[in-house]
This record gives sequence, C-alpha cells and structure tokens, in this order.
Amino acid sequence: MNPWNVPTVSVAEIPDSAMIIDVREPHEWDAGHIDTARHIPMGNIPASVGGELNTDERLYVVCAVGGRSAQVAAWLVNQGYDAVNVAGGMHAWAQAARPMVSSSGAAPTVV
Repeated sequence: MNPWNVPTVSVAEIPDSAMIIDVREPHEWDAGHIDTARHIPMGNIPASVGGELNTDERLYVVCAVGGRSAQVAAWLVNQGYDAVNVAGGMHAWAQAARPMVSSSGAAPTVV
C-alpha cells in the first residue's frame, strides 16, 4: 500500500491485455509510453468518469514514478472503479524492458 491507501501492483503483475491509463502530461507521453495505454492526463480524469472509463474491468494507472497515479487510482477507487497503482511507474516499466513507443517515432524515453 501507499500513502493514498490504494492497491499497488508491480510491472510484472500487469497482464498483456490490461487496461492501462497513463496520467502523465502530454510531453511525458510523447517522449515514451506503453503502446496499448490510454492517455488521460491527471487533470482530465474527473471528466472521463462515466464516459471513457469502464467500471467492468481493472484499471492499471501509471505515471512517471507512481505518485500521481496513486492519487488518481485512489480517487477512481472512491468513485467505484477497480483501479490499482503501478509501482515505480514508467521508470519501472522501462527498467523491466517492457515495450514502449514514442509519439515521434524516435527511441522512447521516460521523462
């Protein structure tokens, strides 16, 4: 658990078919992201509830290191979603050599 008292999973625990929500800012997303993730910046999450996000599946929330995503996951859980925080965020994803892409086609990086 973390300070926001939300379930947290490691990168290794994320299934290939997972619904991953990336809450980082656009410049972070552009530099490198998970190809199958949905990009919804943290500030846009409240507007996405009830429309873009499905309550029937687990949501894996990721940011750069896990702080913002923990806050978002806690908020989503409070709204009735099955959301978990990804420990270590995109830095842990990259360290685990999981696949990433960039918006420009350049080598992806985590910023």
